[in-house]
Amino acid sequence: MLFVFSMFGVQLVRIQGLEAASVSEEAFGSRIKRVAVPAQRGTITDTHGVVLADSVDRRNIYGDSTAIAQYATRPAGKGKVKLGLPGAAKRIAPLLGLKESDLLALLQRQYAKKSQFAYLAKDVSPTQWRAVQELGVPGVFSERTVRREYPQGTSLAPLVGWVGSNGAPGGGVEALEQKRLVGKPGTHVYERDPNGQVIATGDNSDIPAVPGKDLRLTIDNDLQWYAQNALIQRVTETKALSGDVVVMEVKTGKIRAAASYPSFDPNDMASAPPYLQLRPFDEVYEPGSTSKVITMAALIDQGYATPTTPVTVPPTLVRAGRPFKDSESHGTEHMTLAGVLAHSSNMGTILAGEKMPARTLHDYMTAFGLGRRTGVGFPGESPGILAAPEAWKGDQRYTVMFGQGLAGTAVQQAAVFQTIANGGVRQPVSLVEGVGDGRGGFGAPEDDRKPQRVVSATTASQLTRMMQSVVSEEGTANAAAVPGYTVAGKTSTAERYDATLKKYSGTTASFIGFAPAQNPELVVAVTIQRPQAGIYGGPVSGPVFSKIMSFALQQRKVPPSGNAPQPYPLTTTPPATEQK
Repeated sequence: MLFVFSMFGVQLVRIQGLEAASVSEEAFGSRIKRVAVPAQRGTITDTHGVVLADSVDRRNIYGDSTAIAQYATRPAGKGKVKLGLPGAAKRIAPLLGLKESDLLALLQRQYAKKSQFAYLAKDVSPTQWRAVQELGVPGVFSERTVRREYPQGTSLAPLVGWVGSNGAPGGGVEALEQKRLVGKPGTHVYERDPNGQVIATGDNSDIPAVPGKDLRLTIDNDLQWYAQNALIQRVTETKALSGDVVVMEVKTGKIRAAASYPSFDPNDMASAPPYLQLRPFDEVYEPGSTSKVITMAALIDQGYATPTTPVTVPPTLVRAGRPFKDSESHGTEHMTLAGVLAHSSNMGTILAGEKMPARTLHDYMTAFGLGRRTGVGFPGESPGILAAPEAWKGDQRYTVMFGQGLAGTAVQQAAVFQTIANGGVRQPVSLVEGVGDGRGGFGAPEDDRKPQRVVSATTASQLTRMMQSVVSEEGTANAAAVPGYTVAGKTSTAERYDATLKKYSGTTASFIGFAPAQNPELVVAVTIQRPQAGIYGGPVSGPVFSKIMSFALQQRKVPPSGNAPQPYPLTTTPPATEQK
């Protein structure tokens, strides 16, 4: 007996004396619970502060079934009444919108396994959690989580992107600016008793989470909403496959709207279609006749032609062993260079464009931004397709002059017209206007891109005057006219390559223009893919341009245009021998 008691004494001395600190630490560690505290993700707003993406606090409720089984109450004037798992399920289920039978079955399964952890409900409101707390059920806890909400729904979904249930961004600005938006998680540490209840006088501490930075985009939410709805209406009317709209500010290169249809609801990703990217940045297509402005710009800027240079256009033209013709059959026509652009003559563009070397045309294409990304860094953005001139095969030397045999995105095409509208200076395209400083203010994001002069101011002015004839009774886009304002622009009807069919199928119908022509404010680029009720860019996309540009100019309170300058002559007098 003395030996046994002496062993107890030795053990007591070891635990309370020699190893007191380590034993105490081990016991303390068994009582400590560490819970990650998610960081508040930065808010995304439009240029006026309208919320486009925000985070709201939510709770995931979990429980220890062995502790919940001890649930009991003390009714007034009565003794302790044990309710156990059935009583807990009966009281908790209505507060969480659950079926009592389902919750009880879950708790009983966990209890049978002696499990001390099971989620009872996820993504519930803080108000619901407080109601559960007030029941005083032992072993019921919650962890803070955050849900991303998108108040503008489908109108901005492809642009803003979404955040999955795992907190990872799924595309758009959410993915583009992940490092700024995400923040740094914190930790909540607390002490609990054997039943899982928090020890009020225990060791409780917090390492606070650092919220992510807010972002202010260049987007105007009202203009985006209007552009999206105008696009949806036109895609539906023309029974088209898809469409996109880009609205760009001339003097800054800021994107004020980037609409894409079909779209999806970022608040309900379960119903989203497979294709979720923003078409203006990642859908590549042969632009067609809108690229003729680059050919004209190079000709005029290099002195190969002027707006009034005569161009005799025959009924057909053979180059590289291939016959070329215009969209409508005609006899021999005598046009000026301005007339070639106004009537969108492929043959006239070839006859004028072949005067300059292929390398010269290619250099202007790259200077205008074709064949490379914009520098915005948008997820999935394509650089387009622009082969080096020495790699142009067969008739490609001629087709690139009118926008076939190369490919680009809607944003690239809008930037071409921004350059011309801005007096020949190409501004870097931008989408993020400000980054939050954590004190309610915003600072400009870092950007080392610089404006670049592509053509002279004189060339840009002449091109603008030439493009005004496109939006006239004699041009191809009178449907794009904006009442009260002068418009300069260009139509396009390009053969559309279908990657699924691996052949050309249908057309890409587009119109790109800017207004007011004398002092441009905005560029609007409208592209409709594979329309079935009409195929030409003027009648298909022109009306959408007219609606959006009219809304945007009135929204910005731009005064109506004065008298437009006299257009260049579109035709020339035939030679005397031909007149005879």
